[in-house]
Order: sequence, then structure tokens, then C-alpha cells
Amino acid sequence: MTKTFKAVIWDFGGVFTSSPFDAFTRYEEEKGLPKDFIRSVNAVNPLENAWALLERSEVDAAGFDGMFRDESAALGHEVPGRDVLSLLSGSLRPRVVEALKVCKAKGKVGCITNNAPIGKGASMTNDAQKAADLEKVFAMFDHVIESSKLGIRKPDPRIYALMCEALDVDPADCVYLDDLGINLKPARQMGMTTIKVLGEDQLLADLEAATGYVLA
Repeated sequence: MTKTFKAVIWDFGGVFTSSPFDAFTRYEEEKGLPKDFIRSVNAVNPLENAWALLERSEVDAAGFDGMFRDESAALGHEVPGRDVLSLLSGSLRPRVVEALKVCKAKGKVGCITNNAPIGKGASMTNDAQKAADLEKVFAMFDHVIESSKLGIRKPDPRIYALMCEALDVDPADCVYLDDLGINLKPARQMGMTTIKVLGEDQLLADLEAATGYVLA
């Protein structure tokens, strides 16, 4: 027997779109950087580094560019922050969008995204057509929380509580999907059923197993 859930809450980048980590890896290979170097820069001082400040709108793109250059240089390889920003917006996963539609038909759906005040809208892309396509997905949610607008970012527990309040659901009645384990931990501690997204097929299989919903 699968549990009956009242809401499915989603991360966006790396869930509805291809992972920026894949783009990071390609960039590192092209530039001769150590594997996972960009992620290692982001892992140093994770609550107050350039990445954290950008996602809370405490620095703009130009400020991020300089801060990330300094942070990466301190680890041995100077990387312009503007290069990293260009890697953030992945390709849409249509099968995951279809899964969202199924979940919406069964209950409430929300999105908590750590994003940055760059590009057109929540999608962080300057491609007008791509931004329009992604905006259609954002419009499907009953509620969207953007870190760059709120000034709070995952894994701050407050952001999950605010989503539950907005959807009027108990955390124990929610599924939460994210591609970062650090962002899943607070949700799990609150009582949510969590799914770490490693890829599209795995996401769909695990979500179907958790909810009992038939997902294409």
C-alpha cells in the first residue's frame, strides 16, 4: 500500500531541466579543470559564499562574477563567475512535466527553487523562447517560492515551512524532490517523504513508487 499524499513539492533546476552539474562537468573538461571543481568552490563557506549571496539577491551578476573569481582562485584555478552563470539553465524534461500534470490532478503541487536574479523570470535564461517554455511549467504550480525573491534559500528550514503553509498541508503529507541531498535533509526532518533526483528515469520510477501514481 502506498501512502496518500496531499502535495508533491519540487525543486526546479536539475529536476524539470537537465542538471547544471552536467554542464559544469563539460566546462571543466573544456578548460582543463579538476573534476567537480566548480562544485568544490560552492561547497566552501556554503552559507555566505558568492553562490549563497547570489541566490538571496545579496549580490548581482557582476558582484558574483568577481566573488567567484576570487573564491575559485583561492582554490588554485580562477574561474569567471559569469561563465558559471551561463551554465545554469538546462534543457526541459518533457516527461517530468507530464508527471507534474498527473500530480496536480491528484493533489497540490509546489516549487521551491534556489535561483538567481538573472535572465528572464524564474528560469535564469536570456533565451526568450526557452524562458517562455519554462514559464509555462512554473505557471502549473499552485505556489512557487524563489530564493532570489524571498531572500531565504534552501536548506533553510523556513523555506519548506513557508511552502507547507502556502499549500495548507502538513509536511508528513508531502513528497519533496530535489537533486541535492543537503536540500532534502530539512524536508525529511520535517516529516516529508523525500526523493533525491539523479536522473529522469529514476525520478519517475521513485515518484511512482512513492505515490502510486501512474507516470508515463
